[in-house]
Amino acid sequence: MKPINQKAWFLVLPVFLCVAFSAILPLMTVVNYSVQDIISPERRVFVGTEWFAAMMRDEELHAALWRQLGFSLAVLAVEIPLGIALALSMPAQGWKSSAVLVMVALSLLIPWNVVGTIWQIYGRADIGLMGAALQWLGIDYNYTGNATDAWLTVLLMDVWHWTPLVALLAFAGLRSIPDAYYQAARIDGASKFAVFRYIQLPKMRGVLMIAVLLRFMDSFMIYTEPFVLTGGGPGNATTFLSQYLTTKAVGQFDLGPAAAFSLIYFLIILLLCFILYNWMQALGQAEKTEAAHG
Repeated sequence: MKPINQKAWFLVLPVFLCVAFSAILPLMTVVNYSVQDIISPERRVFVGTEWFAAMMRDEELHAALWRQLGFSLAVLAVEIPLGIALALSMPAQGWKSSAVLVMVALSLLIPWNVVGTIWQIYGRADIGLMGAALQWLGIDYNYTGNATDAWLTVLLMDVWHWTPLVALLAFAGLRSIPDAYYQAARIDGASKFAVFRYIQLPKMRGVLMIAVLLRFMDSFMIYTEPFVLTGGGPGNATTFLSQYLTTKAVGQFDLGPAAAFSLIYFLIILLLCFILYNWMQALGQAEKTEAAHG
């Protein structure tokens, strides 16, 4: 019997070491802090699950969680349909397609802190185009003093920044559809909506699932843009979970509670992404079953 060559494991070893150094060891440190009361660098007391229980009872955390869920769902509700519509309207080939792709992707190249600064200026009534235009139309807009205006501005900023990602993924999905499907649809006299409903949308399901998961995870971890734009205010209107965690760990230096909440935060994202992924898979399977019986 020929012996199995195990040398391939040496190729995996550098990746494992990098992951261990960048993810596993920091995670273990957070786990260690979450069960201890860090009194000083030299003194710490084991408290078990006390910090976890305290975080689960924290009303500010509950408010930040509901605020975060509302924001992430709003992001998906706006960016996914808008990205699909943008992808459908883009030229399919030629130099126009290349030019449009570059222009659509421009906002993705801007660093997150710069995005916040751009919209901070853009929303000002004295020098910002959007703020001045709304004031000229008689709309009392003030993202620094009105909670609703601040929340909507953060949402609009995220839509402007990340909808191109959805559009590019949807565009890639559209370009992967064989032309034979469109030829058959033209022969059958199918309408544009029927082509979208029965050809384009099912064929884009894979990339759209990636888009939904990416945008949900990113929006659920949003920090830099709203921090630069509003600082979490006015009040706590735009204080999402990541900023709440930063305030706990850096502002108040409560390392134990912050570490416990970090693990809770991680599990929340993992659980919600798992539920979302399985729900989308179930929808796809139900549509396939319906098409097969139909």
